[in-house]
Amino acid sequence: MSRRKIKRLKETYLIPFLLVICSFFLVSVTKSNFFSFLILIFGLLNGWYAGLGKWYNYVFGAGFALMNAYVSWNAHLYGIACLSALLYFPLAVQGLVDWHTKKNKNNEVRVRSFNTKISVLITICCFAGSLSLGFLLRKIPGQQLAFLDATSNAINICAIILMNLRFRECWWVLLGNNVADLAIWILNFLNGVNNSLMMLVVSIGYLILNIIGLIKWERIKNKRRY
Repeated sequence: MSRRKIKRLKETYLIPFLLVICSFFLVSVTKSNFFSFLILIFGLLNGWYAGLGKWYNYVFGAGFALMNAYVSWNAHLYGIACLSALLYFPLAVQGLVDWHTKKNKNNEVRVRSFNTKISVLITICCFAGSLSLGFLLRKIPGQQLAFLDATSNAINICAIILMNLRFRECWWVLLGNNVADLAIWILNFLNGVNNSLMMLVVSIGYLILNIIGLIKWERIKNKRRY
């Protein structure tokens, strides 16, 4: 068996298996429920397989979007809850179909890239979207962390669209989303919100996996680009 094939088997099967084992151990130690275990698994596997450029990352992404909506609603993060169910879930389904049709023989997608002008435009859109959505969320009774909620959503929408279109820059945008998400779930964990610990662990996991994804997509950008 070639070294390349061994590496592919390790990335596709061994590391995800270890993520499942570690998640089960963490849930057992923290005495969390099965739903928390699912949140952790779906979130981590979504991030891991996306970093590898595997089309089936969206299977886990779609499941995580629905679970994220449920947890966020209970935490009074109505922006994340509504957009997870009404936007992120459909985008995950759309990404699943699109990536599946653009995959190569190794089930990996072809990576694209864009220029500095588009980068500046996306930055402006994220900033404007964060402020606009933040002011709207503040008007909802019971809404918590309105502007952090809005920032997370505005950045995440841009990142998901870029990932669906297979632009490598999506990973830089996702790192910005990681900062907002970590702040949100640290504050919710300190306030004792249900399932916030698993969401915080997933956020930390996403940060690590997004850095890995960024490195991998930078390496392959000249190999599978249109």
